[in-house]
Amino acid sequence: MTEFTLLDMLRGLWSGLQWTVLLSLLAFVLGGIVGLLVLFARISSHRLLRSLSKGYIELFQGTPLLMQLFMLFFGISLLGLDVSPWVAAALGLTLFTSAFLAEIWRGCVESIPRGQWEASGSLAFSYGEQMRHVILPQALRIAIPPTVGFSVQVVKGTAVASIIGFAELTKTGTMIANATFDPFVVYGLVALGYFALCWPLSLFARRLEGAFHVTR
Repeated sequence: MTEFTLLDMLRGLWSGLQWTVLLSLLAFVLGGIVGLLVLFARISSHRLLRSLSKGYIELFQGTPLLMQLFMLFFGISLLGLDVSPWVAAALGLTLFTSAFLAEIWRGCVESIPRGQWEASGSLAFSYGEQMRHVILPQALRIAIPPTVGFSVQVVKGTAVASIIGFAELTKTGTMIANATFDPFVVYGLVALGYFALCWPLSLFARRLEGAFHVTR
């Protein structure tokens, strides 16, 4: 039986940690792009777009991420398409992230006082110009703290991707624990890995929130 030293464990977990960071970044960036599109549909004057975007948000917010990944990975395979755990995890987390970001940003846009809309309308701005020059710059300032805060949930959500075989930090830790029969040490290191990623983001979000309240 192969003996695993602490250094061997750390090397294996480091590989999983890198995949966790990559998946988190991809899900957050792509989720932000999709979420922005969903946001504009959600606040659109077209009833159909509002209904579709609302249904999209409620679907992904109202169902567990674990189930979403499971359905994506195995559901796409049932259609005869070969999808890797990496692709399924990236797609699932992107859709999950986009729904939450769209709703966070919608709340920020709708928090802008009605007087700001009326004032920009009195300047003969079109709807697009109102959004670009008046509403979105103010909403962006409000949205930064909760958006950064949600990034912590995205990082921790990558752990669920282990259910479909994607070798991120949790899956790597499970494989090492099964090989070493030392789950306490391995999962302790896994927990430290997630803490090292999430704690700075949490601190950054709190500082941004404090700065926003001070300067508002």
